[in-house]
Amino acid sequence: MFDFAEINTLLPWFFPFAAFVFGACIGSFLNVVIYRVPAGKSIVTPGSHCGCGQPIAWYDNIPILGWFILRGRARCCGRSYSIRYAFVELLTALLFLACWLLFPPAKAVIGMVYLSILLSATFIDLDHMIIPDVFTIGGGVLGLLLSLFVPALHGQTGEFFVMESLRSVVISAQGLLVGSGLVLWIALIAEAILRKEAMGFGDVKFVGAIGAFCGWQGAVFAVFGGAIVGTVWFGLALGWQKIMGKPTAAAPPAETPDGEPTELGFGVHVPFGPMLAIAGALYFLCFEPLVTAYFAQISELL
Repeated sequence: MFDFAEINTLLPWFFPFAAFVFGACIGSFLNVVIYRVPAGKSIVTPGSHCGCGQPIAWYDNIPILGWFILRGRARCCGRSYSIRYAFVELLTALLFLACWLLFPPAKAVIGMVYLSILLSATFIDLDHMIIPDVFTIGGGVLGLLLSLFVPALHGQTGEFFVMESLRSVVISAQGLLVGSGLVLWIALIAEAILRKEAMGFGDVKFVGAIGAFCGWQGAVFAVFGGAIVGTVWFGLALGWQKIMGKPTAAAPPAETPDGEPTELGFGVHVPFGPMLAIAGALYFLCFEPLVTAYFAQISELL
């Protein structure tokens, strides 16, 4: 029998390839989650089916490739379906591959869970301007539990597992409380100044979930990094709209304060969850060492 190290030595491409394929399959499942959870439908039954009601055969449901093989049209009835299905599958596959290449196996698997939550919340918020509690409250609870059983998630490694687990849970709880508390105060202050709702409470809970996986530094980074991402995204989309005279498909959706769909502009509501998710993913995959070092320097100065 080959063990993990031997397989990795003999076939160094095997586990990265497996992570990519696994990510593509999970991405296919996330498409189901994104569609069914907001509708209150089961994500287990029935199996994948076309909009006309016909079941989708397994050979037409191959992640990433299926859309291109069918040229974006269902075999059963010929109706078109969005390339976003393949995009979500490819994006999930790439993120899972990145986790595997960047982290030890245990943290990589947790990263896959965390990024799946971010992806699902992102596309649901883009479609419906809501983030269901299963991804916010549920994500926060899951982050706490995983921090308990895998303390390496928060860099807690040592000989005394119980102590490392307790420290890890404390870091996770700090992230949850600081993240949700920070956004709550920002929302309340902005609402008092603008005299209208400036941020949904789904965003408050969502940052708490990010903090449970990334600690308080990650939560703070998600808030301010998300604001930067949102400003750039909004600015580029609005600039395109002004120059071309029509909105781009890549623009975030917008609503009036009364909840009516409208064109992108100042004074409209746009989903903030995707911006938070992008910043939360960037922190987990790239910026954690830099942000941790930054806050450590500030702490020394104080």
